[in-house]
Amino acid sequence: MKSTEKKLRILIVEDDRNLGMILKDYLEILTYHVDHATDGQQGMQMFTDNNYNLIILDVMMPKKDGFSLATDIREKNAHIPIIFVTAKNEKEDKIRGFQIGCDDYITKPFSTEELSLRIKAILKRCLLNNGETDEPPDGKITLGDYIFDTRNMLLLHGSKNQSLTRKEAALLRLLYQRKNEVLPREVALENIWGENDYFIGRSMDVFISRLRKYLKADARVKITNVHGIGFKLE
Repeated sequence: MKSTEKKLRILIVEDDRNLGMILKDYLEILTYHVDHATDGQQGMQMFTDNNYNLIILDVMMPKKDGFSLATDIREKNAHIPIIFVTAKNEKEDKIRGFQIGCDDYITKPFSTEELSLRIKAILKRCLLNNGETDEPPDGKITLGDYIFDTRNMLLLHGSKNQSLTRKEAALLRLLYQRKNEVLPREVALENIWGENDYFIGRSMDVFISRLRKYLKADARVKITNVHGIGFKLE
């Protein structure tokens, strides 16, 4: 593992103490720094008191379930990667998780190796989304009357500042990089979510709707559907 990864700090919120300790021990062998909370309230307190690079949340927990905890976390930090862990494999739960803003979803039972690969994939996507692009040196892109501050993930319009989630910012950057051209759905899904999946695709539609809402003050800036293919920023 690269030395830059050794400093990464992970929060596991899992009410199954045995599973939580197994995951903690395994990830610490991989040189991550790991904290383990056994319920949603304790998890929220740990998140508030510390700085983490990634969070792993069980969905079904006492005191505060994973969905509620993720919602509270997103109010404080729109960018930190979140992985949901659940014993269920219901599509409604998966869709809800991605709508809240999770980055991945893993169903019990799973191997520690699978979790490790998912963590690495998410962290790699984070680095790619923060990598070099053809945008201006100051990272500020002009979109009609808007300024898209890619570095701070802000959409500026007059005196109003709209904070974007990491996925919203990554999606808008991809659209900008192909402005006036079609961005295929599968390209967006592979680049931002890491896989082309029907349920994740449903989640991406929600993110597109949010971006349209943010950009509605300038009629010259539009995100249009290209039926059966993808989207176009015009």
